[in-house]
Amino acid sequence: MWRTLPGVSEGDKARFDAVDALVARSRVLPPPGERRRLRMAHGLTQQEVADALGVRRATVGAWESDDPGRRTEPRPPERDAYARLLDRLTELYPPPPAPDVPAAPESPAAPPARRTVPAPPRPADSAAAAPRTRPSVRKPAPSAAPAGEGRYPAGPLAVLDGAGLAHLADGRTAPCPAGSVAELVDWALRAGLGAERLHRHGQDADPLVVLTEAAAERLGLPPRLENRAFDDGMRLAEDHPVVREILAAGWKLTRRGFGPWPRIYRSAEHGRRRCVQLAVLGWDALEDRAWPGAGQVPPGELARMLGTYAARVLTPRGSTAVTGLELMTALRPPTRPVRDGAAWTSGPVPGSLTAPVDPAPPEAPEEHPVAEGRPAGQELDEEAYDWVRPGGFTDAECALPYVLGLDVNMAFAAAANRLTVGLGAPVHTDGPRFDKKVPGAWYVDLSHVELDPRLPSPFSPGGDRPSGPAWYATPTVAYAVELGHDVAPLEAWLRPEAGAYLDPWYERLRDAYLATMADLGVTKDLTEAAYLAAMAGHKSVDPAAAAVLSAIKATVKGGIGKLRERAQGKARFRTNQRWPALERPTWRPDIRAAVIATARVNMHRKMLKMAAHGRYPVAVLSDCVVYPAPTPSPLDLLPRTPDGRPAPGVFRLGVSPGMTKLEGVRDLWWAAEVIEEHYNPARHIKDDPTRDGEE
Repeated sequence: MWRTLPGVSEGDKARFDAVDALVARSRVLPPPGERRRLRMAHGLTQQEVADALGVRRATVGAWESDDPGRRTEPRPPERDAYARLLDRLTELYPPPPAPDVPAAPESPAAPPARRTVPAPPRPADSAAAAPRTRPSVRKPAPSAAPAGEGRYPAGPLAVLDGAGLAHLADGRTAPCPAGSVAELVDWALRAGLGAERLHRHGQDADPLVVLTEAAAERLGLPPRLENRAFDDGMRLAEDHPVVREILAAGWKLTRRGFGPWPRIYRSAEHGRRRCVQLAVLGWDALEDRAWPGAGQVPPGELARMLGTYAARVLTPRGSTAVTGLELMTALRPPTRPVRDGAAWTSGPVPGSLTAPVDPAPPEAPEEHPVAEGRPAGQELDEEAYDWVRPGGFTDAECALPYVLGLDVNMAFAAAANRLTVGLGAPVHTDGPRFDKKVPGAWYVDLSHVELDPRLPSPFSPGGDRPSGPAWYATPTVAYAVELGHDVAPLEAWLRPEAGAYLDPWYERLRDAYLATMADLGVTKDLTEAAYLAAMAGHKSVDPAAAAVLSAIKATVKGGIGKLRERAQGKARFRTNQRWPALERPTWRPDIRAAVIATARVNMHRKMLKMAAHGRYPVAVLSDCVVYPAPTPSPLDLLPRTPDGRPAPGVFRLGVSPGMTKLEGVRDLWWAAEVIEEHYNPARHIKDDPTRDGEE
């Protein structure tokens, strides 16, 4: 119409065309559920939509999926056409009015796992006041936790800014009038925050409210936390006004007090939890090593970032290590309600860790009570590799100009996949026959095993050949048998009750990792060359997604490490006395040892296959191995079959857990100098300033 108006110049027409193009381009697509509703309302199949847009039916299914691990977002040029289709369908089938963030009188969290009778259904409270929300113009993350539907319409968490505005995971905002921490907890329980349980017998995730520095100051909290109540952590003093105010309002704090991740709760009522988790950014709740740059991003972006992590992994419960351990329990809760006659009681969940058990003496750290009086050399030493080849480079290798670091993706997660671990207490036996299907610790002599001196021994973290009998986890002894050697254990601590406890943990973290890598443009369908190119700059694609990726990887390593949490508060702790972590069913150093042993064996198995093609490592550190190389490209290092495919069993490039990425490239002389100074080049090869290496 405007084209026919008098006085419209050609320059104005160009600007008007540009404005029309901006308006026509949909910036925010409807959520997956709405896309599905619109398609079905018009009687269209996914195949019909796919045919019209020139994509596969599975692609349309991924655009509509509620599963964060499967969901993808359309990209140009299909995105514009898909947005146009959704706009037309929205005109024909307008959605019902979107609900505001409702209020609820109590926390909708799940009932505790241990209970005597099923919790009765909670009646709806129609008189609860609903705080109004206003939409944000920021595009929500493709897999941020959905809000506006279900039992938790506000999503899993909120980030509170200094103006009293709560930023939700899906981009919305809601006013938070709380002027104190006690009022904030009340608001969080009314605002519809939370996330549904991951297992039918588990617990729903408690609301998480993240406090920016300005929000913390507004609530009377100090901008920095200096008081160390004990030497194992920082928290507010018990007589701090905020702590007194919380207690006076009838709330309680956990034994850890009010620190960077305080949990504030009341006793359950009618079987319903009333608990809120806070995270104080100014007190380093989000450590920069796990969440790079999280403390500097705007509240809305931080909510999107944490919401993506919550949807794909779990609503954060503390550090990534704590969350990794909590994820195990969320996926494998210890108990379930079972009927005992006319009553209900608590029973174990098959395949879960149901009660705390003490480790076998060789599995225990030296400060544990069962390790008291243990002879020297009788401890289980299953740790990751830290090895440098004695003698350095050969003459032939010195002629090569480079060293390449190859890093195994999610090595410890991959090691946990299909790993049989003990579920109950250990049982001692003398002179057992080795059985690779039985998890445990075996006292066996592997000093007779002959291996190539250019490779590290698979039986020790330092890569040294054993000098006599020692304790090993089942995966290590099984590998000796795999290599064709006889083993005759002298004694063992075995766990006949066993299962693949970590399988759902691995699967959820694997899916979270792959979905986040896809957000960064790195997918499983890339060729090796395209994969290397995508990895070279993937972190710059979306810094928020890169931070989520870092947190996912830290969740894996930290969760495995937490299985053997050492005693905290050294000033108050005395050796061979119990500490609180020992009372958790998930305090299991034997499971940690089995995972690490499997990861180390997996590394050695690949190095052995590489050696069959004449490639020998010069150093290994955990999941990173360094090789001399003729060019800076791993494509020229990794062995191939005659038809050009990767040789079986060697390190392979790819995004999946257990596959490999390029960690770093350096000149060979650099590695020689590092070795000369008695350092491991695998530790520093990723520090190359010309590369965007992985954490």
